[in-house]
Amino acid sequence: MKEVLLIIDVQNDYFPGGACELHKAREAEDRIISLISESRSSGRPIVYIRHINPPDDTFFIEGTPGCEISDRIKPQPEDIVLDKYYPNSFLETDLDVCLRSLGAQKLIVCGMMTHMCVDTTVRAAMDHGYKVDVVADACATMDLELNGEVIPAEAVQSTFLASLSGVFADIV
Repeated sequence: MKEVLLIIDVQNDYFPGGACELHKAREAEDRIISLISESRSSGRPIVYIRHINPPDDTFFIEGTPGCEISDRIKPQPEDIVLDKYYPNSFLETDLDVCLRSLGAQKLIVCGMMTHMCVDTTVRAAMDHGYKVDVVADACATMDLELNGEVIPAEAVQSTFLASLSGVFADIV
């Protein structure tokens, strides 16, 4: 089964000092570095997704350093980089066309934020007919708040991965 590594939104604004710091972003990035190395060794294609927000947003503003993919995982010339404007990496992008051209049947998914763009993209991948593995320790999220209650990032991470497990993806 032809696999593609899909790296979602590993951009500077999510790291310490960025405009939207995530919980354990560096630890997730360390695991992503390993996945990139494994993919390069095995010939697995790598597709990077970069999120761009409107200019009136607080992070991922096009042309700012925070919008750029982290230097630690910079794409190589043979990699594919696609920009998106919505949480779903398939929505109004060429991702499906790109993956089909690569012969992809299975996506190895990692990146940020688990509760938003990773979740939405994984669910959409099923609609497009792809099998998906989500690499849990290569994803990061943040504390969320609902009605004044803070839900810790660890709980957010576990809940969203559990909701994807089985029907939408294998969590590895």
